[in-house]
Amino acid sequence: MGKPLIYEILEKPASSGVIGICSLIWFFIQKRNIGYSDVGLSYEAAMEGGQYWRIVTSAFSHISLVHLVFNMSALWSLGVVEQLGQIGLGVEYYLHYTLVLVVLSGLLVLGFYHMMIQKFKVEHFRRVTAVGYSCVVFGWMTILATKQPSSKLNLFGVLSLPISFAPFESLIFTSIMVPQASFVGHLSGIIVGYSIAWGLIHGMNNYWAITMFGWIVLVFVLSLKRTGSMELRFIEIEPVSDPSLPSFGVVASGNGRTLQMDVLPRRGVADIV
Repeated sequence: MGKPLIYEILEKPASSGVIGICSLIWFFIQKRNIGYSDVGLSYEAAMEGGQYWRIVTSAFSHISLVHLVFNMSALWSLGVVEQLGQIGLGVEYYLHYTLVLVVLSGLLVLGFYHMMIQKFKVEHFRRVTAVGYSCVVFGWMTILATKQPSSKLNLFGVLSLPISFAPFESLIFTSIMVPQASFVGHLSGIIVGYSIAWGLIHGMNNYWAITMFGWIVLVFVLSLKRTGSMELRFIEIEPVSDPSLPSFGVVASGNGRTLQMDVLPRRGVADIV
């Protein structure tokens, strides 16, 4: 018999927390009938519309239950990273580089879209909308495959893959079985994962993680305010000659706050990541 679930949760606190957050967000999305265009990441919305908050919302959002279950099952298996403190991994390492994976994989996706649109004139990528935690999942698959190649990746409790081949096996498998799966998103996670595992991206500690988290929150909130997706009465952004460089200040206000989603026209293609 395996360990009771509560013990496994205590051994994988960060993974369990992310699974809980993604599951709650999925439930909220279903209850509010929110679609891909409301929370997903697209070049048109992020780069042209200034909705940078979508880099975060797209990573933690899932529309399909099957998509959620697949990603969370893989993430649960990858939670073994939190138990490998003896080889330089562990809970802190997991939290630090999850932040890096969320941000850099999202930026890499946008960079690929930018190249395809601007250099190769493929307008299709302007409106492709990506959602899902797969970028981070594929990143952790890659890191674990490099740091602990003898590990196994267990999916749904029935399928076990050698972790050393899991990133590319999963990339090919999902591309064949789920045509709308984002090859670009998955590949971005793998690229960032190798960059971390090979030491090209390194040096994260509590100070830099907290600093990075603070900047993420600041950009998230300001981009919500600037694009009209959230009303924050205590922040006022004033128009300047260059609209890409807003100035802001603190002003007095009451306690009332409202939240409204900025819904894009429902066009384009949805990518599952």
